[in-house]
Amino acid sequence: MRKKAQYNVAVVGAGAVGVEMLRVLREHDFPVGDLRVLARSRRVMTVDDRQYQVEEIKPAAFENIDFALFAGTEGEKGAAVTYAPEAVKRGAVVIDNGADFRMDRSVPLVVPEVNGAAAKKHKGIIANPNCSTIQMVVALAPIHRIAGVKRIIAATYQAASGAGRGALQQLWDETARLHAQSDVHTAAQRPRDVKNVAAGAAFAHQIGFNLFPQIGGFADEDYTSEEWKMVHETHKILGSKKIKISVTCVRVPVLNAHSEAVYVETADEITVAAAREVLAQSPGIVLMDEPANGVYPMPAQVSGTDPVYVGRIRRDPFVKKGMWLWVVSDNLRKGAATNAVQIAEYLIGAA
Repeated sequence: MRKKAQYNVAVVGAGAVGVEMLRVLREHDFPVGDLRVLARSRRVMTVDDRQYQVEEIKPAAFENIDFALFAGTEGEKGAAVTYAPEAVKRGAVVIDNGADFRMDRSVPLVVPEVNGAAAKKHKGIIANPNCSTIQMVVALAPIHRIAGVKRIIAATYQAASGAGRGALQQLWDETARLHAQSDVHTAAQRPRDVKNVAAGAAFAHQIGFNLFPQIGGFADEDYTSEEWKMVHETHKILGSKKIKISVTCVRVPVLNAHSEAVYVETADEITVAAAREVLAQSPGIVLMDEPANGVYPMPAQVSGTDPVYVGRIRRDPFVKKGMWLWVVSDNLRKGAATNAVQIAEYLIGAA
């Protein structure tokens, strides 16, 4: 991309991720010239102290746009499938947060700290990985470079915000209702019909004071689509299908920021001290690893920030080359909006 003083940017989508994209562009001082916010209908939206005129999305809206950041609608009728080719045709670089292009062999799947150079091989479209994949590969890539990752076992604890505004509202409403209906002693001992949720709720099960081990629909081997995303996307980003990956994804009653317990087995032995050192020196990572002092990352603590936080680094006492990590990151920021903006920053040489 030709170096310019300013770049015209379109943000496609006015939901939670679209809002964060607008925040990140502003906070990062991205050199924006013309900024357009595109969605299915015209309206005015306010983000923090600034108003944005939302324009109706149509092919002509991408004229003279340098970067089109798609917030992540997916599927046959998704905005990216319909409009990404139109944006590319008009000269824009599309950075898509949805799943539509992630596994397309001609589309780079990019996390700048891990495989940023892949972004320069784009043919008009660059894909943002899934939020849970992004934070895991940011934490594991430094270890992979020096010791070689052979196997990953992960359990994710994913916040309601990952399922959108409706899911956040469901968690908030259910928590308030359950608090009003019971005292803590009776509520702790009384079973509930967790499928008795409000009509039109984002989740089929109660999420207030509850959790459930399903994100996405069930697919091959009874793994969910979210779990397979983490497998396939990690293989593509790290450039190896030989890595054995097994994941369980869990939705938890947390408003924002995903947490992951990640077990890694390496080809070469690496000490905990060496792992801490390489992680502390790696871009995009904040080390919080003083468990004896209660210092480890927690979602309420990191929400609203960009880095990936790593702690609870410890060896497996029964497997010589095995190690556990605890990884936490804001899924709307690094897991979506921030990563997309960082890709654009990488392409213009500002990262």
